[in-house]
Amino acid sequence: MSYGMAAALQAAVFDRLAGDAALAALVGGAVHDAVPPGEGPGTFVLLGPEEARDASDVTGPGAEHRFTVSVISRKAGFATAKAAAAAVSDALAGADLVLARGRLVGLWFLSARARREGGGAVRRIDLIFRARVEG
Repeated sequence: MSYGMAAALQAAVFDRLAGDAALAALVGGAVHDAVPPGEGPGTFVLLGPEEARDASDVTGPGAEHRFTVSVISRKAGFATAKAAAAAVSDALAGADLVLARGRLVGLWFLSARARREGGGAVRRIDLIFRARVEG
């Protein structure tokens, strides 16, 4: 197994989301890999947890990464958060990302979970993706 492509995968995912016009129309440039200070913008995208497993084979090292991209919104109702989550899914599912190290074999949407937090004042949607990398 190699975890060596994890940073390259994260950078490519970040770049794809930060450069997506449909997502930008909903959240502006609010794509982060750490929680923004203070209350942050009204709606933003956050790169979250990741789990990697060996997917090496006879052709070489590889890994399967399952990672979370969250949409967090302080706007009333789920409409804004769901629109942003759909834009995230559209931007990533099946995307042909170019990695600085290794190669992306495939990127798939696995699941999503929508919920209220902060006493109901915050909407959060966690989208789980699976990426297979080799290199």
